[in-house]
Amino acid sequence: MDGIHDLGGKQGFGTIERNLPEKAFAARWEAAVFTMTRTARSCGALQNTDQFRFAVERIDPVAYLTHSYYGRWLGAVENLLVEARVVSSEELAERVVASGGDADALIAARPDPALGPIAAETASGARRPVSAPPLHELGQRVQTAAAPSSGHTRLPAYARNRCGVIRALHEVWVLPDSNAHGAGEQPEHLYTVEFSGEELWGAGAEPGTRVCLDLFESYLSAADLEKGNNP
Repeated sequence: MDGIHDLGGKQGFGTIERNLPEKAFAARWEAAVFTMTRTARSCGALQNTDQFRFAVERIDPVAYLTHSYYGRWLGAVENLLVEARVVSSEELAERVVASGGDADALIAARPDPALGPIAAETASGARRPVSAPPLHELGQRVQTAAAPSSGHTRLPAYARNRCGVIRALHEVWVLPDSNAHGAGEQPEHLYTVEFSGEELWGAGAEPGTRVCLDLFESYLSAADLEKGNNP
């Protein structure tokens, strides 16, 4: 979906600073959030990784930019628990106040009352057997879809309506775009597509830049050979 979470390929955010050595959890509350996420799966509120990613994408935009990694997880877990009718937002707010929390603090979760529990996964892993051959082949020029998605997708905004070349085929995998919404796995062929920096960011891109993205078949179509820059 289009949202503040889609930061890939965007400029102005500076370099990534790492604090080494890193611990699995910087504070005890982060471990608690990790446990809550596992509990959400055991109670049926969380059924697959794609659903969880979509829940993270839907938290408050300010919270997404200002909360920590596990802070975003906490907002996502609340989305899922409320949407699965395990607990209500009002009950959570009352518990926060009763525990001494700030009633006026920014709440990351933005549960959608129209959403509900989705079906559990039917098989382990994400690779699936499909007899249909791939539509595209190695070395073929393809163009990515131009239209934004109203739901979860693995096609980043900066790579939409761009031309690239298929460099690898990866058999067939569960489609996140449908799986996140409980609309079935709808498995598709997966490809590695190589793009030039100039194709993605224009003439100002660093010379010689190449970017490879793993993209699903429904994101791609055969490209006009005269459109775009060759990787």
